Amino acid sequence: MRTLDTVRTDARLRAAHGLSWLAAQSGDHPSRLLHHPWRVNPYPTYRRMRAQGPVVTGRLPFHVATTHTAVERILRDRTFEVAPPRSGPTGDGFHVVDLSFLQCDPPDHTRLRALARPAFSPRRMADYHARIQEVTDTLLDRAVRRGEFDLMRDFAQPLPIAVISHLLGVPARDRADFDRIGDVIGSALDGARSVRQLERVRRATAELEELLARLMRERRSDPREDVVSDLVAHVDAGDMTAAELGSMFRLLLVAGFETTVNLIGNGTMALLRHRDEWERLVADPELAAGAVEEILRYDSPVQLTGRWSRHDTEVEGAPIGAGRQVLCLIGSADRDPRRFAEPDRFDITRSNAGEHLAFSGGTHYCLGAPLARLEGRIALRTLSERIPGLRPTAMPTRRDTLTVRGLASFPVTVGGR
Repeated sequence: MRTLDTVRTDARLRAAHGLSWLAAQSGDHPSRLLHHPWRVNPYPTYRRMRAQGPVVTGRLPFHVATTHTAVERILRDRTFEVAPPRSGPTGDGFHVVDLSFLQCDPPDHTRLRALARPAFSPRRMADYHARIQEVTDTLLDRAVRRGEFDLMRDFAQPLPIAVISHLLGVPARDRADFDRIGDVIGSALDGARSVRQLERVRRATAELEELLARLMRERRSDPREDVVSDLVAHVDAGDMTAAELGSMFRLLLVAGFETTVNLIGNGTMALLRHRDEWERLVADPELAAGAVEEILRYDSPVQLTGRWSRHDTEVEGAPIGAGRQVLCLIGSADRDPRRFAEPDRFDITRSNAGEHLAFSGGTHYCLGAPLARLEGRIALRTLSERIPGLRPTAMPTRRDTLTVRGLASFPVTVGGR
């Protein structure tokens, strides 16, 4: 039975969605990003907003940073924080799930990030390399035997799930649930659209908490070389609370899964749509590292992130008041012609592709960036070596999300040479 509060929350979320739809119909570009058909391909809308200025204010209660210079400045400037102010507008519905230090500022951000950093140490990265290659080879063995397969279901999704499960210490028996839970939580990054979605996220979060509680009990009695064992030791030492461990576990799941799944999916789609670039990679697999950087620039898995101004300031001449939210359009910044020549051209040998902002910037630069790059490099290199005749068999389908940009399915065939 729905309570009065539930009905009110649902009405408020649906009203906000309806108002943004009306604004989109009237030509408001920031509002259009939230809706079809503009969300399917946001890049023309980004281009129109960049023409309006480096910081755009539409009919919704936030500013939008559109250029590389403006986005990079905001991400690096301590004037802007990730946590909303305690009073005033807070972007109701946008922070649906607690994602640890991704959503907090120093000093808590500094403390929690330091506890997570050893998971991405050079020693651990060497261990992950072998595991990534092993899983990649196994998945592609199966794909080659089939002849036709879904790139997302059969390769891009199971690879990062296997790697992040290995990193965290999640048993094989839990990985199907881990995948499903991560997908539900990842869908909440755009904010809640309805109470029904909120309820799905809450159920998934509760399932994840149960899984983590069991893992914590197991690791206390049998510590291993995994991140959960390390973090349980920090909880027992008083360095962090059990609740903080839970939110960090969610962050590592979502960040470790979403970024790499969509790096592989978006990247393979871009390569196969630009066949000459795919053939370059097939001819020289050493280009895989550069291909990863260009994919991150050209079609970033994470399209935007938010910041809040601590006090009155200005960015590129645009005034931003204290307590105001700014959406940093990473996908727009990385197609800015003032930073990247011919930005809509896909070129895996682009010399400055690594200047993209796909991993954010400043103190919140993605801690897992080295792992995502490693997975992407191994996945694309091995794919080009093992299946040089790879071709689509049908149009890919997209996920209905904006913050995270990725594919739901991508039917392909191993083809021939």
